[in-house]
Amino acid sequence: MRPFIARLAKQTQQNGWVANTANGLSIAIEGNVDLQQQFLYRLNNDAPPLAIIASQTISLQPLAHFSDFQIKDSAIDGKQSAFVLPDLAICPDCVCDISNPASRFYRYPFTSCSQCGPRYSIMLNQPYDRERTTMAGFKYCADCEHEYQAVDNRRFHAQTIACSHCGPALQLLDHAGNTLAENDVLLAAGDYLRAGKILAVKGIGGFQLLVDATNQDAIERLRIRKHRPQKPFALMVADLAAAQALCFINDLEQQALTSYAAPIVLLKKRSGTSIADAVAPESSLLGVMLAYSPLHHLLLHDFGAPLVATSGNRHNEPICIDNAQALEQLAGIADYFLMHNRPILRPLDDSIVRLIGDNITVLRRARGYVPTPITLKSALPDILAVGGQLKNTVAVSHGKQILLSQHLGDLDSAATQQQFDTSIADLHGFYQIKPVKIMHDLHRDYASSHSAERLASTFTPPLKTAAVQHHYAHILSCMAEHNLEPPLLGIVWDGSGLGSDNSLWGGEFLRLHAKGFQRYAHFRPFALPGGYKAIQEPRRAGLGMLYEILADRAFDRNGLGFSELELQLLQSGLSKHINCPTTTSVGRIFDAVASLLGLCQINHYEGQAAMALENCATNAIQSDAFYDFQLTDTEPLVINWQLMLEQLLKDIQYLNATIIAEKFHNTLAEIILTVAKHAGEQSIVLSGGCFQNACLVEKAVAKLKTAGFTVVCHEKIPPNDGGLALGQLYATKYTG
Repeated sequence: MRPFIARLAKQTQQNGWVANTANGLSIAIEGNVDLQQQFLYRLNNDAPPLAIIASQTISLQPLAHFSDFQIKDSAIDGKQSAFVLPDLAICPDCVCDISNPASRFYRYPFTSCSQCGPRYSIMLNQPYDRERTTMAGFKYCADCEHEYQAVDNRRFHAQTIACSHCGPALQLLDHAGNTLAENDVLLAAGDYLRAGKILAVKGIGGFQLLVDATNQDAIERLRIRKHRPQKPFALMVADLAAAQALCFINDLEQQALTSYAAPIVLLKKRSGTSIADAVAPESSLLGVMLAYSPLHHLLLHDFGAPLVATSGNRHNEPICIDNAQALEQLAGIADYFLMHNRPILRPLDDSIVRLIGDNITVLRRARGYVPTPITLKSALPDILAVGGQLKNTVAVSHGKQILLSQHLGDLDSAATQQQFDTSIADLHGFYQIKPVKIMHDLHRDYASSHSAERLASTFTPPLKTAAVQHHYAHILSCMAEHNLEPPLLGIVWDGSGLGSDNSLWGGEFLRLHAKGFQRYAHFRPFALPGGYKAIQEPRRAGLGMLYEILADRAFDRNGLGFSELELQLLQSGLSKHINCPTTTSVGRIFDAVASLLGLCQINHYEGQAAMALENCATNAIQSDAFYDFQLTDTEPLVINWQLMLEQLLKDIQYLNATIIAEKFHNTLAEIILTVAKHAGEQSIVLSGGCFQNACLVEKAVAKLKTAGFTVVCHEKIPPNDGGLALGQLYATKYTG
């Protein structure tokens, strides 16, 4: 904004100054009154694309007789601003510079201007000035100093300005840490990729592992080394044309791809491309992102083909951001390392989005979106929320703003839990927040819930903690994103979460009111033989549903791949209720149906069975047919799925799996409509991991809207557990 305002002052003949302060931007102008009105109009209407004017106060002051217009040094005292820019993808002008042999930035992999480049990943503190970033150690050369001071230059007051004479530099190393190819680093890196080698590259928010996306053997080798047998890999391509050659892309998807956030976009893939099958086995979707940094642009254009680009980390650990850390942790995965000497302060994975219905929905919120705040209508006290166990994010409230951390991952490893603690400390320090309470999930055994109690005890006096029911937090996260108020009906379908009755919920219809929620309806519970193992093995959920309606006759149907010994043990466990918790989870119903259809018996990654079932349904010829189901008469209503399962089992004998998969999705949409009509609330909110399924959402929303309901879904905040921390904070609005 400051360079824009300085140019605007010059164009409207205003003297004065502009300065960053900790809580926003201050401007003083003196000049012709009519031209001042032009200045104010253009300030609000012609600001840079990513500028957010959250509020504006104008006051008249005595004349100071300024002689010119200046960008003053930033004021670092006062309350911290909640508005900090995320990291921005390289702009088209800088792409031209690095491609132009006549430019002094030709092939310089750290080129940026005031409109692009790293921001949040390198900021030590606020306000945003070079000396408070990890660029502080790189002193401007004379040419960069000249451009930095030139009002009409694109790099006027660009805090990350640098060139090959004064800025960060690349280094290519082997897995033993030996320096290679000092003169032609990028060309040598491309040669290694062509030879099928795995390259660890230090990007904007951390290391990535790159490999030739057309080389089946190289990708299979990466899968083995990364312990990732089947989960799809993302692709990085040079430009939009390269993405269009691989996938079908509509206008909204194109806008997401080419935005400053430059996320991974899940797209329907074309057939007959050169992409190896090992990239996304058995999936109709490809995760594609455009080269978003000058380094990526140069690599991709030199290489001339798509690259697999996946997070540079060991299995279940955070992404590496430090050179020494990467050499140690990725040595068994990467063959070569392309790194640089600009420090990264915060690990930021690539964000993931998908077109669901008519909206681009964020599924993983990290680089490009964090730390953009969610703005509420009314202020909350400073509160910390620690989220859930999976897809963890943490969040703090700061007046009317809620600030979510980047995606931190599942809190199953010590390394991720350490990153969780670091991120909480970072949020507190960066925004100077002193929480008065800590919110956590109702499940006391989550690592995040344990941490809430531990963190609370470190304050003097100890802070209060409060638990928020998992599915209630899901609905509240969507409400906070859209600034909604109750009453409404929240529909929350996911894998599982601890319910208020201490059982596993996951197929919930919650009626929200001003003081909390009422469980209005849920699916008929069924057993999960083996407990946690049933999440890893969809066939166990399938057996659990069969056992619920067939009892021991369920074991006469062994098409689920169990051995005789396994069946004996499972039969004993189910009959004696040993390690067989019951659940209402729609996520597990998806697993069960995928198993019964033979699509997936073992989940090699979270959601594999459900994704296979959705993929199967999208290949069917469109039909409105659905299976029967029943509702009980008393609240909470129980959705009895027995008729659906019985009819589905009959269909398996003579119908194609695609037809059955679509009928199943149609049935779920019909259940949503039926319960919504019974509940009688006008506004419907959909949340939970099951609503990452575009097929389900589109069918359900179409039925609800046709029936006259108002339907709200997630867009900026993930519907999965990545949104829980936001919901936990919003709960304080209703429960204190």
